[in-house]
Amino acid sequence: MGLAQFPPKGEGPPKPLPATMTFLVRQNGEWVVSQIDDTDSDVFHKVLHYTTPQGEEVLLSGGGSKAMLKLWRKTDAGHVAETIWEKDFGGRFSRMRDIEVGDLYGDGTSVIAVATHDQGVVALIKPEGEGYAVEEIDLEPNTFVHEVEIGDLDGDGVLEVYATPSEPNKLDGSTQSGRVTRYVPAKGEGRVVVADLGDRHAKEILVEDLDGDGSDELYVIVEGNYDKKTKALSRKLEIRRYQAGTDPTKGVVIGEFDDYLGRFLTAGDLDGDGQMELVAALKSAGVWMLTPGENPDSPWKKKLIDRKSGGFEHASIIADLDRDGRSELYVVSDKDGEVRRYTWEDGKSVREVIHKRTGGNTVFTWNIMPIPAELAP
Repeated sequence: MGLAQFPPKGEGPPKPLPATMTFLVRQNGEWVVSQIDDTDSDVFHKVLHYTTPQGEEVLLSGGGSKAMLKLWRKTDAGHVAETIWEKDFGGRFSRMRDIEVGDLYGDGTSVIAVATHDQGVVALIKPEGEGYAVEEIDLEPNTFVHEVEIGDLDGDGVLEVYATPSEPNKLDGSTQSGRVTRYVPAKGEGRVVVADLGDRHAKEILVEDLDGDGSDELYVIVEGNYDKKTKALSRKLEIRRYQAGTDPTKGVVIGEFDDYLGRFLTAGDLDGDGQMELVAALKSAGVWMLTPGENPDSPWKKKLIDRKSGGFEHASIIADLDRDGRSELYVVSDKDGEVRRYTWEDGKSVREVIHKRTGGNTVFTWNIMPIPAELAP
């Protein structure tokens, strides 16, 4: 898990603690907790597993304030970091905000796609020789790019990169314009707007083949709005679906929710019926499962997994960590200070708390990802 932490409230404005990555590893029937701190940054927006061209299994992290992309190698003396990209983007904030990895050029090389704050930079970091070469494929001043995804919507076998540029964050419920853009590095194609969200925006997208037709689709959480005085919702949060060729202004709404903020979508087969489900973890409305019907371009069936789960980020992931052939859902409910595991029995979810925070810090969990247990401290 990639974290930002603040000490218990005292006098004056809160000062962030060093960036932290926390690990949960199942050992002898218990979940064992360990962590790595990095004083170079105050937040890890993402931590994930990466395999170098030399075949090394390492951790890859994206930090904020300073914006640094690092590889972490486990040694007998602990984890040793190598910075492969660092940059001051020249604005108010400098953050590596999201990371995805894919064979973008079809040559077997694992290229790192990065979204950043706050000058709209979308970048590709490609292994080259003994190091890494950085190519900034987009730049737009005073722009936040929260999310990057990789997939193949048109089914031509060439991977595309998707990103979510928007106006800087407005956390008062007012309008914030944004869009979803596409890039095809292997074809030399630059920015194309595939979802025009008008005066709304997205902080979360997912590219996945959920309808089983062999091509990926784009799923977008379009944030809602609320009245600053009454706090009443003026526009509900929506999840929209786009296929290759969908008019950017006409994404299909597959679900609406009484919330304004949602930052996590994840997909997998949780109930073992052979059909992929979409899980949305929302700020206040809880954790929901969405399932398509015969026509995936009509509203999807919604089922509440857990109303009593929430958080500003509300990190979640579907993974088969116990290797029993069925996936589990892992959710971090920051408002409760808990990491939870959900399994399915007879079509119903069963919740288990696998970690409870007791340190007293205010914690924002920005991501949760599966890694080989051997890479944990």
